[in-house]
This record gives sequence, structure tokens and C-alpha cells, in this order.
Amino acid sequence: MPTVPFSGNRPPHRERGAAESFGADTARYERTRPGYPDALIAAVTAAAPGPDLLDVGCGTGIAARQFRAAGCRVLGVDPDPRMVGAAAAGGLDAEVATFESWDPAGRRFDAVVAGQAWHWIDPAAGAERAALVLRPGGLLAPFWNVARLPQDLAEAVREVYARVLPDAPVYRRVQPGLDAYVPILDTAADGIRQAGAFTEPERWRFDWQRAYTRDEWLDQVPTFGGHSGFPPAVLAALLSGIGEAVDAAGGGFTVDYAAVALAATRLPAA
Repeated sequence: MPTVPFSGNRPPHRERGAAESFGADTARYERTRPGYPDALIAAVTAAAPGPDLLDVGCGTGIAARQFRAAGCRVLGVDPDPRMVGAAAAGGLDAEVATFESWDPAGRRFDAVVAGQAWHWIDPAAGAERAALVLRPGGLLAPFWNVARLPQDLAEAVREVYARVLPDAPVYRRVQPGLDAYVPILDTAADGIRQAGAFTEPERWRFDWQRAYTRDEWLDQVPTFGGHSGFPPAVLAALLSGIGEAVDAAGGGFTVDYAAVALAATRLPAA
């Protein structure tokens, strides 16, 4: 997503309202949110010692279906019952809970992944819970899609946010790039280290692209962090302004994505 998931001074995992806002329109989320590059899915499955995978913050099951197609047995967990319901409707086994409080009931996994979700989880408690449910040699691999719009379009969209939401400067950061995700990766890596149960986290990156029409992009915008809470008139003004910016850019564009991941292996039990 083009906006950075840090919206204030509080760490994201303390913003429960924002973390659980994405289920406001599960059909739109499922329809518009991008998946992940095949190279990332292949890297995770190759690094995991077996096929049993836990998808944390599974949402509607976008990543889970990709892992199932790669031969994994997937269980999802998500705090939003609307998301879990949508995932279940798509055939995914999923349970409603925050990961920090989720009861694994003795179950163990070969990999714990989290697509676009780990920043909503307490980094230390999440890593400790992952260590609890992973078999020795199992993989912890949270990952994110980082989007970059064409520069001219990004500037035009930033101006729309500044005009429509003058008192919310965070939403003007529509072109964060990888530099803006460094705090996310650093925080997650520190949490993994604090758990004391993993190898040093590695950073993986997989570049890919996706072309969007004007309507496809506008359909996705309401799913961005915080946007579902905007008053209807504000959201309508944003969509109108962004639509005009895309029209001025030719009616469509290509987003350069980088899928970035942390990967750490569960150490043998002491």
C-alpha cells in the first residue's frame, strides 16, 4: 500500500482500531489487494523444513491461497471475525484471535508467515509466540509489499491528500519507498532477536510490477490503512482527486513493488 502503516507516535501494534479496520469491506479487500511474487512464495517454502504453515493476520486468505497452491497445509489466524469469515468462505481454515493471545492447543508448524500484518503485532510477544509454535528449524517470515507509484503521479496524489486532509500530514506520505519501511523491518528484527530463539534475521527482497487502470486503483484506495474510517464525503473527495490525477497521467500506470521479508530460523530447544 502506498501509505506508511505508522500513523502517529504510538507503535502500530497499539493501534488496535486501525489494525482491525481492514474488514470493513472484505469483498473489496479480496478483490483489489495484490498478492505476492512467486519468487517470495518459493523462497519461503524452500526454507521451511515442512509443509505446515501458520498465516498470521491472514485477512481474506490472499497469501494463504498462494502457499496452498505451492503445496503447503495452511492455518490462518486473524483478530477480525469478518476477515476470518471471508477466508473461510474461500476454503481456508482460520481462527479468530490476536496472535499474541492465540491458543495453539499444542499444534506445531514448519513456518509462520505474516503478509502485510506483522507491524500490527507486538514485535517481542509475536516472536515469542512464533517460537512457541514452530518446530526446531522452522521458519519465521513476515513480509510486506512496498509500492512505488510513478514519481509525477505520486506528487499529484500527495497534493490531493494535502488538499482533502490538511490536518493529517501522514496521509501525504504516499510515496514511502523502502526507506520508510526500514523502521518496520528494524522493529520486527529487534523483536525476533529479543525472543532469543532464532537465528539472526535475514532480509529478502523481490521486485515485481503490476499495471493498474484508473478504476482498478480507485477500487483499492478505500482498503488502505485508515481510509475505511474517513467520512464518506472525505473519501469521495479523495477518490475524485486521485482519479483526476490518474486521468492526467494517461488513465493508467504501473506500480513498482518490492516484496520485502525477514527470515529467521527457529533454533533447537535448549
